[in-house]
Amino acid sequence: MTEDILREPPVAGDEIDTLIGSLERQRRLFAWKCGGLDAAGLRATAAASSMPLGGLLKHLALVEDDMFSRKLFGRPPSPPWDTVDFGADPDWEWRTAAGDTPEQLTALWQDAVARSRAGVRQALAEGGLGRLAAYTGSRGESPSLRRLLIDTIEEYARHLGHADLIRESVDGLVGEDQPAE
Repeated sequence: MTEDILREPPVAGDEIDTLIGSLERQRRLFAWKCGGLDAAGLRATAAASSMPLGGLLKHLALVEDDMFSRKLFGRPPSPPWDTVDFGADPDWEWRTAAGDTPEQLTALWQDAVARSRAGVRQALAEGGLGRLAAYTGSRGESPSLRRLLIDTIEEYARHLGHADLIRESVDGLVGEDQPAE
């Protein structure tokens, strides 16, 4: 994976570079929207929503681990997910994020992304985008890596809209792309 793909999907790249580039773009934009805020900023909500940026960080860390560790490879949940009964507390990550520091939340998400990147590289080496996940859904079907990437891109895209509104309400930061350094 080149650094260019980590910043932006290629305009006319192959399927792998386009999918990975799109997911990396969503991750980069999400990191920008959540970056540089204190605990109060990460707890802030917008309008009628009770969704804070800190909760989004924790939720997307869970999504990363769920997609590219549990579903893709059948691995058991890693900490902190391994101690949570999501059946009894389905909103655990949202509810507990307010008690975590910005550093803890950012590290949790960054570590999950790093594990996901390694897992995707491994799955690509083992069978490409068509490699089937260890997970089998309720209809007896296992999704491909391609489908897991698309589902993760959709999850980020949905929550980037929330992050846009919340961040603007915190400190006025707006924009579709982080300014060039």
